[in-house]
Amino acid sequence: MTPAGSVRPVVNGAVGEVHAAIDVGTNSFHLVVARVSASGGLEILCRDKEIVRLGSGSGDMRLLEPAAIDRGIEALRGLVRTAASYGADVRAVATSAVREAENRRELLDRAATEAGVEVEVISGTEEARLIHLGVVQALSVYDRQILLVDIGGGSTELLVGRGTRPLLARSVKLGHVRLTERFFPGGVADPAAVAECRAYVRSFLAPVGHDLGPLGFELAVGSSGTIATIAKMAEHRRNGAGDRWLNNVSFSRAALDDVVDTVLALPEPEARRSIGGLDERRIDVITAGVLLLEGVFDCFGMPAITVSGYALREGVLLDRVHARGNGDAFWHLSDIRRESVLRIAEEYEEERPHVQQVTALALQLFDALADVHRFGLYERDLLEAAGMLHNVGRFISRGAHHKHSYYVIRSSDRLLGFTEREVELIALVARYQRKALPRKDHPEFAALNVADRARVQLLAGILRVAIALDRTRSGAVRKLMARASGELVIACGTAPNANATVELYTANQRSELLATATGMAVRVVAGSPVPATAG
Repeated sequence: MTPAGSVRPVVNGAVGEVHAAIDVGTNSFHLVVARVSASGGLEILCRDKEIVRLGSGSGDMRLLEPAAIDRGIEALRGLVRTAASYGADVRAVATSAVREAENRRELLDRAATEAGVEVEVISGTEEARLIHLGVVQALSVYDRQILLVDIGGGSTELLVGRGTRPLLARSVKLGHVRLTERFFPGGVADPAAVAECRAYVRSFLAPVGHDLGPLGFELAVGSSGTIATIAKMAEHRRNGAGDRWLNNVSFSRAALDDVVDTVLALPEPEARRSIGGLDERRIDVITAGVLLLEGVFDCFGMPAITVSGYALREGVLLDRVHARGNGDAFWHLSDIRRESVLRIAEEYEEERPHVQQVTALALQLFDALADVHRFGLYERDLLEAAGMLHNVGRFISRGAHHKHSYYVIRSSDRLLGFTEREVELIALVARYQRKALPRKDHPEFAALNVADRARVQLLAGILRVAIALDRTRSGAVRKLMARASGELVIACGTAPNANATVELYTANQRSELLATATGMAVRVVAGSPVPATAG
């Protein structure tokens, strides 16, 4: 555990609150615990780390090995106990190894039941956003455009951002554990494998360089344990010693080349124990790590890189505390979430006025049914995103566009601010906007837990009715009210002189899913016309 520290005051949680974040990574699990200080910043109370090698032994990382899951659960137990000793609430997020594993549900379920923590699986781009949020607290880069590089065990996250605003992020399946498994089993690095690894890294990074390179950057920042380790090795070669905490320390391309040459000169992992600054727990994976960073330097023409002492877990912590400081607004679409949703909608959506009308009606209906469904702002947030994106599948084909919408949403790497689970729920709500009802023989729906199935049914049922209530694209229906007494009656206030006959008929025809979700028969009726000045 490291001594207490602090980050710049940008949070707005209650003074004295204690929060913890756990980063469930491919190579190691990290914990940070912090208290909201009187100055509005975060006072770091402790840090802890467990080397787990969760992705080790699986090669392509499609399956988590039973022994790796056991190690992960044991590590989580210990980290949760540490957090509890400070009275902290815990948010845990999982990255590449869990994200890609077909059997990830086993780990997630055991984490909840045996370690007492719900682990959220986040996308690669969301991981990059949170890392960026942590980095900008550790370095004075608010007025500079940075290229962020985070090398993990299973993936590498790259992002160009200015201030706290990410401009573009990419996640690639290149990590020091993954590359070691593929090219350097046992940590042994012969020259042929080194050459093959270099070519492999270049092939993966080329498209990323094409996307991010034109944005430009003033400073390259590295935020991972791999990069911090390389910085320590460079420091040892320069002065014979490395700083304990290397925040804001930089090293040049020449210094990296020196480290690369040193590592490659020792093909056997045991021989690398002699390298100053190299943690012995990384002796088998450091070859992959230095070659990967070398590839990033080449791809972006970086003259140097600056190390950030903060990364994903600090970003998670700051994101959580900032959100909690907003009270109930925590589950509203934040600026970053709404912006990413709108960006995708703008790219794929052909009928923006219709989509906006549908989303507004869906949210009205959700609010009107609050006493029936008992859901809250979290579900409302998901409904808003699904409403804005439900039609994006038309970009691919108008036929079965609801299914295409699912795949567009699910495969997008630009839904920032959402976890993998939330993206899946949004995609399923969009998928069930029409035609078939959710069924247990649909694999994606069957994979949900009982509570999430209920969420999808209710939200998709509401969205179906809302879509029907703008059937003619005329904006005829302006206001929705509802009452439940044996049956669910939805009253539609219309625009002056509007004819909503088609909307009412279609909504009644498409109310089956909402009826199933609420357990009540649904009837959609005409209400009083809404004055022209009303929303």
